[in-house]
Amino acid sequence: MHAAAFLKSPPASAGPIAVLFGEEQFLKRAAFERLCRLMLGEDDERLGLTRFAGDQADLKTVCDELRTISMWGDRRIVMIDEADRFVSQNREGLEKYLQKPARNSVLVLDVKTWPKTTRLAKAVPKIGLEVECSPLSGNDLIRWLAETAKSAHGKSLNREAAGLIRELAGEDLGVLEQELAKLSAYVGDRPSIEVADVQALVGGWATETTWSIAAAIRRGETGEALDLLNQLLDAGESPHKILGGLTFVFRRLAQAVQLSGQGLSLDRALGEAGVFPRELGESAAYLRRLGRAEAQRISARLLEADTALKGALIISERQVLETLIVKLAGTSALSQRK
Repeated sequence: MHAAAFLKSPPASAGPIAVLFGEEQFLKRAAFERLCRLMLGEDDERLGLTRFAGDQADLKTVCDELRTISMWGDRRIVMIDEADRFVSQNREGLEKYLQKPARNSVLVLDVKTWPKTTRLAKAVPKIGLEVECSPLSGNDLIRWLAETAKSAHGKSLNREAAGLIRELAGEDLGVLEQELAKLSAYVGDRPSIEVADVQALVGGWATETTWSIAAAIRRGETGEALDLLNQLLDAGESPHKILGGLTFVFRRLAQAVQLSGQGLSLDRALGEAGVFPRELGESAAYLRRLGRAEAQRISARLLEADTALKGALIISERQVLETLIVKLAGTSALSQRK
């Protein structure tokens, strides 16, 4: 099972072995903490836990430790950190151990890769746990944000606010958890974290400047938008983060264009697409100024910039964002810069 599912609904028992595999260290740490609570209870001192470094551990010592009765309780965990090399060198020995494992001990293997074709990998799910700790993305990441906000901080988080957090802070779960903690403290006694809270807190000055760029684009003030962009880039702000903020705003306008083509009035389409009430008038005027043909290209403009930033750049990141601003503003050249 994936670590997100394991953390949400852990099994009653781990069995004699648990394998944590993948690259997402935040999920590995969280899954390991949950395993410790499952096996050792709320023992903060972890007296039933023994850890070995994977490049120094030998199988005999590990097995002896697993079979030794703890002085501090009837259950124990033996953890092998960075265990890829240990597993590859001791695969047959581990298979033999699992034929008659210690009854009250759990061997935890922390590995980056876990080939499912080996006899060891085939044996583990029959008697123990495999927990996949791969990065989350897309809907899975949005769901994780909402569930973590509720379970860890007691706050509700709607899809729009979660999407904005991801756009602005990236997809590193450790960073996202820190942002959720800050947002929860920021909203205080309020039961939910709203988009306005994310706008105000995540990213600070840089985020507020990104919203100002979007507003200038909507007003057709290309020169102001480009000047604000240069302020951000000169201050060291990530081009990917700037694009994330602009994408959050203009993706909704693109959705409104699509909805209006299905028969909705433009004002209603903007509301259905999630455009903020205070921005409805300016957004409607912007789309009318662009015209339907150009407005229908908004999604393509955003995708083109995203592809350029993620790929091998022929032009600079600054030029990618400048070009995007000019195109979104409906400006044919950079001549409007002040």
